[in-house]
Amino acid sequence: MQSAIPPRDAFVGRHCGPREGDISAMLEVIGAPSLDALIDEAVPSTIRSATPLAIGPAVDEQTALDQLAAMARENRVLRSYLGYGYHDTITPPVVLRNILENPGWYTAYTPYQAEIAQGRLEALLNYQTMVQDLTGLEIANASMLDEATAAAEAMTMAHRITRGKSNRFLVDANCHPQTIAVLTTRAQPLGIAVEVAALAEWNTDEPCFGALIQYPATDGSITDFRSLCAQVQAHKGLVTVATDLLALTMIEAPGHLGADIAIGNSQRFGVPLGYGGPHAAFMATREKHKRQMPGRIIGVSKDRHGNVALRMALQTREQHIRRDRATSNICTAQVLLAVCAGMYAVWHGPDGLKRIAGRVHGFAARLAGLLAASDHRLCNEGFFDTLCIDVGDRRDAIVARATERGINLRLHGEQRIIVALDERVTEQDIEDLAVVFGVAATPVAVDGIPDDLRRTTPFLTHPTFHAYRSETEMLRYLHALETKDLSLTTSMIPLGSCTMKLNATTEMIPVTWREFGGIHPFAPKEQAQGYQRMFRDLEKWLADVTGFHSVSLQPNAGSQGEYAGLLTIRQHHIARGEPNRRICLIPTSAHGTNPASAIMAGMKVVAVACDEEGNIDVADLEAKAQEHSDALAALMITYPSTHGVFEETIREICATVHAHGGQVYMDGANLNAMVGLCRPGELGADVCHLNLHKTFCIPHGGGGPGMGPIGVAEHLAPYLPDHPLVAMGGSDAFGSVSGAPWGSPSILPITWAYIAMMGDEGLTEASKIAILNANYMAARLKDHFPVLYTGRKGRVAHECILDCRIFKAESGIVAADIAKRLMDFGFHAPTMSWPVIGTLMVEPTESESKAEIDRFCDAMIAIGLEIQAVEQGTLDPVDNPLKNAPHTAREVSADEWTHPYSRRQAAWPAHDDRTHKYWPTVGRVDDVYGDRNLVCSCPPWGESASPE
Repeated sequence: MQSAIPPRDAFVGRHCGPREGDISAMLEVIGAPSLDALIDEAVPSTIRSATPLAIGPAVDEQTALDQLAAMARENRVLRSYLGYGYHDTITPPVVLRNILENPGWYTAYTPYQAEIAQGRLEALLNYQTMVQDLTGLEIANASMLDEATAAAEAMTMAHRITRGKSNRFLVDANCHPQTIAVLTTRAQPLGIAVEVAALAEWNTDEPCFGALIQYPATDGSITDFRSLCAQVQAHKGLVTVATDLLALTMIEAPGHLGADIAIGNSQRFGVPLGYGGPHAAFMATREKHKRQMPGRIIGVSKDRHGNVALRMALQTREQHIRRDRATSNICTAQVLLAVCAGMYAVWHGPDGLKRIAGRVHGFAARLAGLLAASDHRLCNEGFFDTLCIDVGDRRDAIVARATERGINLRLHGEQRIIVALDERVTEQDIEDLAVVFGVAATPVAVDGIPDDLRRTTPFLTHPTFHAYRSETEMLRYLHALETKDLSLTTSMIPLGSCTMKLNATTEMIPVTWREFGGIHPFAPKEQAQGYQRMFRDLEKWLADVTGFHSVSLQPNAGSQGEYAGLLTIRQHHIARGEPNRRICLIPTSAHGTNPASAIMAGMKVVAVACDEEGNIDVADLEAKAQEHSDALAALMITYPSTHGVFEETIREICATVHAHGGQVYMDGANLNAMVGLCRPGELGADVCHLNLHKTFCIPHGGGGPGMGPIGVAEHLAPYLPDHPLVAMGGSDAFGSVSGAPWGSPSILPITWAYIAMMGDEGLTEASKIAILNANYMAARLKDHFPVLYTGRKGRVAHECILDCRIFKAESGIVAADIAKRLMDFGFHAPTMSWPVIGTLMVEPTESESKAEIDRFCDAMIAIGLEIQAVEQGTLDPVDNPLKNAPHTAREVSADEWTHPYSRRQAAWPAHDDRTHKYWPTVGRVDDVYGDRNLVCSCPPWGESASPE
C-alpha cells in the first residue's frame, strides 16, 4: 500500500456524500454535538473494537488502477480447451459497452417494484424465452447462481415433487466433476443418497426420485437418453438434463427427448470466463412444476389501465415469504449476466447462433477428422465441440508440446485428453492442435451430430430475436429498456438491508479487462498469479474487518454464504462426534433466507421471540437454548439487528449459545454499520458471511451478481469448503457450495479497489457517515412517520423502520401506496413490509449527499401531507394520488383527465425545478392477475415494448 494521500484527493471524500458543512448541519438536526458523539450514542461502548483496522492507508484512484493492472499482468490468458461447461466467448461490443459496463444496468435493484423495472423485466423475459425455446420446456426461471447450484436445486426440486417417496438420486458419471461435488454436498444434510455411475450401469429397476444426465457429457459425448427417461419416470422419478445452449441449436432439445428439468450455464452466450464467474445458470421445467421451481420467474400481467406490464411472478414460492418452507434459499440471482446472455441471443438471432454453433462444430469435426486419420483413438462417436482422445503412452509428450505453444489441455484418466473448442477458435488454432497431437495425415470426413439427435424443431421464433440486426437498432433497443428502469443513475435507492451505495467507476473499470475475464476457472494456478495475489489480499483484509481467523471466497451469493457457514458449523459438530446437533435458533425478525438456509443444511428451525424494542428476547433465547441444549447446533443472528439497532446484549446472547454447545452464525447483511467500529469475531460470533454486493461495493446488477464469502473463527477453519479440481479449503472440508473454486472472481477487483482506495480511516469513516445519514433521515421524518425501533439512547444504526400502519384506519393508505407514490417523485421505494408488515425500512447509505437525502425526506413529508388530506376529506379516499400512483406520461398527457386532483400534483408533486423527470412506463401492476394468468415468455409482438 502507498503512503497516505492528501484529503483533497482522498477517494473517501468521493465515496461519502455529505460535505464537512453538511455534516455540521445534519448533526444540529439530530441533536448531537459531533460525529463521534453520535457514534458513541448509536454504537454501544460494550461492542466497540479496541483495535483499529490494519489494512493500511488509502491509495488514490489511479494508483489502485495501476496496482490492479500489475495484478492483471501476472495472469496469463492462454488458449484453454478445458471444457467442464466453461467456454471462451466473444461479448458483442454493443452489449459490452451498453449493458455490462453501463451503470444504468448494473446499479439497479432487484425488480420487486415492477413499475420502475420494466426494461430489466423485458430483458429477463427474453432470457427466459431463449431458455424455454432451446431446452424445449414450457417454463424457465430468470437465472440461477451457477450450473452446479442449478443441478443441486433441480435435485431437491425433484425430491419435493415426489414427496420424498424415495431418497435415491442417480447421477451420470459423465457429468462435470464440480457439479457432482456440489450435488453431493447438498444431498448429505438432507439424507439423499447420490449414486454416481455410468449411464450403462444405472440400476433403474429400483425406485429413484430423480436422475441427472449431462448432454453433451463432460467428455463431449452425445447420448440418446430417451429410454432412460422412460425407466426413471416409470418409478415417478424426474429426469434432469444438464445441457449446453449453443449445442442445442444443433442437437435436439432435452424437453423433446423426455426430460422433466433442464439446467446449465449460459456463460458461452457472451459472458466472459472470469476465472469462474459470475455467470447466469438456467433452469427450465414442465408447466405443471412451476410452483416448485426455485428462483425468480418473470411473468406478463397488466397495469391498472389494462396495458401489458411485466412483473416477478409467483413470489409466494420465494424464501422471503415462505422462510423454512421455501423452495430454496436463493436470494441473489445473476440478473446482469442473464441480461447479457439474453441480449447475445437477441443480437445474433437464431440464424446467427446456428452459424456460431456450426463454425465451432465444424472446427471440432475437422480436428476429429485429423485425429481419426492418425493412430489416436476418438472415444466419443457423437460430439458437438468437445473431443475425448485416447493417446496411449504419448500423453506427456503431447502435453509438453501444448505447454510450449501456450495451450491448456484437459487430462482425463490415465491416457486420455479432452479438447473443448469454443467461439474464439481459429484456423491457426486447429493447425497448432494438429502439431501438438503430432498429426500430419489428410483428415477424413467426420460429422459428430447423430442423425437421430439432430435438431429439427424451431427456436427463437419471437420477433424480438429477429428485429435488431443493425447496431443502430440494437443500441436504441438497449437504451429504450434502460430508460424504463430506475437505477442509481437516477436517484437514491433507499432500501433498508440492501445497501445501495456508490459503485465507483474506478472500481468497475478492471472487471472487463481481458486479463481478468479471459482465464478458465481450472487453468493452472501459475497462470493466475494476479488473481491469487488478489485473493490473498482480500482474505487478509476481510479477516481483519471481521475479526476472524480465516476467510473463504467460494460462496457466490449471500444465500450461499449462509449455507456455507451453516455447513461449516455442521461439520464441526460431526468432527466432535455430535452429529445429533441439528437445532437452529432463529429470531422471528430474521431475513427469509436464514430459515431456508438452515433447512437446506439439515437443521430444524426453532423461532426465538423479539421484545417490544425489536431486540432478541434474551429470556426466550435462554429458555429455548436450555430446552434444546443437547441438540443445539447454532443461532443465526443479524447484527446490527434487522430492526436497525445495535443490540447491547449481543455478547450475552453468544455466551448463552456457547454454554449449550452451539455455535453463533452472524448474518453480515448489515456490516455496513460495523466496519472499523466493531468486529463480529470479537462479539462472540463463530462464523459470519459478508455481502460484497452490499458493504463492499459490488453492484446489485438488477438482482445479481453477488458474493457472500464467509469468515470463521480458528476452530472452524479446518471445515471451510474445498473443490474437486483445485486444491483449496480446510483439512476436513464439508465439500463444495459453488461450481468455481473462488465463486465469482471477476467481480472481486471491485471490492479490492474499494478497500484499497478507502484504507483504514476511510472504511471507518464510511461506517460513521452511514450511521449519520440514517439518523439524520430518522430525525427529519420522525414527526411524520414514527420510527419504530431505536437504541437505548434513541439512535438508530445505518437504517431505520418507518411505521406506516398508523394511516390505514383513517385514510385507507398502506405502505404499498406510499411506495408507489414515491415513483412519481422519482424515487425507488424503501424495503416494504419487512421485517415488520406495513412498514418501510430505509437505508440512505454513506454515499448519498445531504441534498439527495433532503429531497427524499421532502418527498416523504409531502406524501405524509397527502395522507393527511385524505384523512381530512380534502382528497378523495379512493381517487387520490396515492391510490393511483404511479402516474405515467401517457396518462398525464391524455386529452381526458378525470381525477379530482391536478395533473401537476400527479406527475410533479415536488414542484421542483429539476429538468429531469423520471417517468414510470406502466401504471400500478396487477399482481393477482399475473399469477392467475401466468405467462412467462415474450408476449405477442406489439403487446410488449418495441424500440422507441
